[in-house]
This record gives sequence, structure tokens and C-alpha cells, in this order.
Amino acid sequence: MLWTFLVLIFGLGGCKDDIKNVTEALPFDPAKPVVVSDFSPKAGGMGQRLVIYGQNFGNDPTKINVLIGGKQAKVISAVGESLYCLVPRQAFNGDIEVRVGDPNKQTIGKSAKPFDYQRKMVVSTIIGYRNSRGDEPWRDGKFKDADQSKMASGFWEPSFMKFDPVNPKHLWMTFDNNNGLYLINFADSTVTKKRSDFDRPRSIDFTVDHKYMIIAEDRGGENDRATYRLSRDRQWQDREVLTTYRQCNGASVHPINGEMYFNSYEKGQFFRFDLNKYFNEGLDVKGYEQLFVVHDPQWEYKILIHPTGNYAYIVVINQHYILRVDYNWEKKQFNQPYLVCGQLRGAGYEDAVGSSARLRNPYQGVFVKNPKYVADGKTDEYDFYFTDQQNHAIRILKPDGSVTTFAGRGSSSINANPYGYVDGDLRQEARFDRPSGIAYSETEGAFYIGDQSNRRIRKIALEEMDQSINE
Repeated sequence: MLWTFLVLIFGLGGCKDDIKNVTEALPFDPAKPVVVSDFSPKAGGMGQRLVIYGQNFGNDPTKINVLIGGKQAKVISAVGESLYCLVPRQAFNGDIEVRVGDPNKQTIGKSAKPFDYQRKMVVSTIIGYRNSRGDEPWRDGKFKDADQSKMASGFWEPSFMKFDPVNPKHLWMTFDNNNGLYLINFADSTVTKKRSDFDRPRSIDFTVDHKYMIIAEDRGGENDRATYRLSRDRQWQDREVLTTYRQCNGASVHPINGEMYFNSYEKGQFFRFDLNKYFNEGLDVKGYEQLFVVHDPQWEYKILIHPTGNYAYIVVINQHYILRVDYNWEKKQFNQPYLVCGQLRGAGYEDAVGSSARLRNPYQGVFVKNPKYVADGKTDEYDFYFTDQQNHAIRILKPDGSVTTFAGRGSSSINANPYGYVDGDLRQEARFDRPSGIAYSETEGAFYIGDQSNRRIRKIALEEMDQSINE
């Protein structure tokens, strides 16, 4: 049994005569029963490598069908008493059935005990499509519909995502080089452009009391809009300018003290604007202060603040690294930045720690609480998941500065490209093409990804129990 297992897993290496004898000695005999006696491992999820032991499997994989939980498994190889296959997705009940022979006359063997199928995190598609010409329109519509003209589409610009803190079924999105503010409504499975009067909206955030939405806009003039607010009680249809300056890439609100931070691509400036003073006393559109400059001119970055407010990450998009700025609680402002991961102008792909890690156009990130950190009593309980556009991956920055790849760059059996459009297992199958926006739903434990070049909104979550992830 061990020799057969090694042949199946590692291929036909070693003595060719021995292997020939093994394979020729175990042809399928339609006059005998197919017996499933055991399998290994006993548990796993989609994509798990599974060896099934028994009798009379034959040695021709093209004549063998394996069903696990009623789902078709991919058979890799067979040598009479063992066969090697991959567990299919959504094989929930786990029953193993091996069918051997011609399609119209197969001999069937079944396992006495089921495989313990374990749901796992997978990538799926919830909205959007890309036609052969790549010119599908920007269009409101449903997530799915038999009539494609009724489906939401577009989504080909870099996106920024933010869940409404009051309504967890409302996901807001902006797209660079698109003038709209979009609502992805999970209550009725629709996408709607709520406003179309913006000019390069770059980010979304909410005030601490959740009464106002903050939008950053990337415009060219020094006196152009940089940030403004929309009011919840007016259904987000009003607009009042908060600050003016050129080339704002993003704005974030401190989650505890409430002041706003925004930037400029011009010289990499990092500004502080006192929202409390603005609401209580009034504050001029130039009433902000510059705290520091991130390196040199033309630094494009996003500001993402930790839920505790203790620090923020500055995700430098066009220079391929991430900085950290610690918060001074006494002064109610951020200190000077320092490098956390990546390297200035050092684009690449490498999972590593600190400056040894390599990124390529990181874009947006979200903080997600890690239960293990909580159980271990860690000071920082959150990991930072971020989109790495040109590496076509979703990556994790841990509090210790280590960077790992969470999802994407799979399906090496298709081709050697790191990009593409494939749903499925996070690392073995899934592919993205320039993902930009990312949001996390705590109620679902799910990530939503704006997959820019695939023109779709993707989802990372546990396998659905009631439908195929590739429907």
C-alpha cells in the first residue's frame, strides 16, 4: 500500500520494470466488484489531495469516476488498489463512490464511512462580467440575472470600498476616473449609482457619530475640493466642502477622537483637519495643518487608521511600501512615519518581514481582528489585509511586520501567469487581475474585493452551503 501511495503522489520514478509490473497486474475486471476499503486523509476541504484504497480500480483514470458528496472529483492516477484524486468543492455529505468502466456500464463501489468535508475560505464572484470586447457599460442593476442587460456591470477603474457603520448590508464604493458614488445593497442584491457629480473620488469614510460620509477627491487646483461631507439625514444628497487643496488621494477619520487626516500627491503632504472644531465652531476650508511630508513629490498614498486609533498605515501605492504613523494621544495627532514593510521604489513579490518583503502597487487595506491574538492576550489584536494590485493578490501585514499572501496567484496548472480570473481555493486556484478596493464584513466574516481588470466584485468567505460558487 505504501509503494502504491508513493507512486501516486510522486509519479512514476524509480524502477520502470517494477512500476510496469504493478500497473499491468491491476487492470479493471468488470466481472469483479469494485471495493472501497479506506481513504486518506479522513478530513479536508476543497482541493484536498485524497488517496482512496480498495480493489479493482484498474489503471486507466479515464474510465474512473469518483463522486464525493455527490460532486465529481478530479482523478489524477490509479494503480489497481489505489487511486489519487482531488476533493471537489461543496462535497458536504462526504459519501465516497468509485465508478469504474464504460459510461453506460459501470461497476460501483462505496465507502462505509464518509469523508469529513470541511468548509473552507474560497474566492467567488458576486457581481459583474467582462465581455469579449472588454467594453461592457457602467450600469446599475442586479447582482445576477438571466438577462445580462439587467445586471450591474463596469467596475474597471481602481476602487475604494467602505461598509456603512449603521447598515452592514450597505457597501459604498467610489471609482477613480469615474464620477460616481455607488451603493452595493446586499438587502436586495442591487448596485446603484447614488451620485454622479464627483471628479475622481478617491476614498470614503464616516465621522465618529456616523452622521456624515467623508469623500476625498483628486482635483488639480490648489483651491479645488479636496474633501467634503455628505449628510445621512439628507440621504447623502447634499455636499459641503471641508478642505480645499490639489491632488488628494484619500482621507480618514480618527475612530476615537474624530479629527480628519488627508493628503496630497503634490509633495506627499499629510494634513490634519479638526472636524470637532469644524462642527462646533466652524472652520475655514484652509483651516488644516501640515504634519509632515512623505518622502518626495508625487507620492500617491492612502491613510488607513487602526480601529483603536493607536496608529495608522500609510499605503504608498506608486512607491511599493507601507509606512506606520503612531498616534500621540496627548497632542491628538499622528507622529512622524516609519517603514513597516516593502522598500522604496523596490517593486517585487516576496513574502517576508519588514524591508525584505516586496510589494507592487498596494492600494487599500482593512484591519481584521485575529481571534488567536485575542486568546493569546496580544497588545495588537488585528491583522491588516490589503490589495496588492500589480501582484494580483490579497496579502496580510501582521503586527510584527511580516507579510504573507492570503489569496490569489493560483492555478499554476493553467499557465505561469500570476493574474487571471479563477474562483476557488484561496491559493491553489484563485486568481485576480489588479485588485484594488477591499472591505470586510464582520457580520459575515467575508471580504469583498474590487477586481479592477476583471471588471467584477469578488468575495472571500466560507463556501456557500446552497449554491455553486461558480454559478
